[in-house]
Amino acid sequence: MKQNSKSTKISWLRDDFERRLAFRGERYLKVGALSSGLLACCASLLFYSAVFIAPACAAKATFTERGFIPYPIVFLGFWTFFLLWIKTRKIKLQRKPLRLAILPDAPNFTLTVATVDEVTRKISENAESPKDFLLYRRVMQTLAHLRNLGQVSEADALFRSQAERDENLSDTSYALINGFLWAIPILGFIGTVLGLSSAIASFSDVLAASGDAAELKPALKQVTAGLSTAFETTFLALAVALALQIFATFVRKSEEELLDDISDFCATNVVLKLRVAVREFPAPTNANVDATSPTRK
Repeated sequence: MKQNSKSTKISWLRDDFERRLAFRGERYLKVGALSSGLLACCASLLFYSAVFIAPACAAKATFTERGFIPYPIVFLGFWTFFLLWIKTRKIKLQRKPLRLAILPDAPNFTLTVATVDEVTRKISENAESPKDFLLYRRVMQTLAHLRNLGQVSEADALFRSQAERDENLSDTSYALINGFLWAIPILGFIGTVLGLSSAIASFSDVLAASGDAAELKPALKQVTAGLSTAFETTFLALAVALALQIFATFVRKSEEELLDDISDFCATNVVLKLRVAVREFPAPTNANVDATSPTRK
């Protein structure tokens, strides 16, 4: 059987997006806060550099003339985006083992204690570091259980336990994302409060200048500026949160499909191939036969 060369093996150390950026990189489906945060900083600086050199318009005023609230909204928006986008890259990488065979080419191959090493060797041909992939980690842990205990009866339960653990890890990886998706609308509401407070405070100037039309116009501009801050910051925050929430929904759906496909792969290629070894059921002794045989009166 021809083995894959090292250059054709899949490798988390080589192919993980965070490691390509010279970061330590989080394993499996978790995204590092440092790598995504630094990318968000760079993207925010580039975005505002383009905004400041752009000609005056309503969009530019929304980002630069509505207080400090738009700045953290933009930064958290980019941070959440990169958390989700890097996660899509990790999902794509974790899908690669699903396209590779882990069983020998023999059509009548069955998985027993005696053939565990053949499957392990096949997995090692596919990946440089198999335990860095969710699929191979599940399979190799089950094979280790089979090799050590020599029993296959608990393999399906072990796979289910590993699947539940992977689902819990997946939920945990969204903690930072969910926090940012909560914080962005809150920032918009803070902008609303600040804008309305500024507008209400400006009414006193309007009332003081009500007898002089020349002074009334500047006072009204302050009121409208406060209202603009109130409504535009809320609109910006809700628009950003909505777009990111839709993106997060599709990413989460893709991640759940990955975990389901891994479970199906394990059930089809491992559980259905398991065969009980003879030594799991020892032959009955004479004492057992005598104990189970009917007594004669």
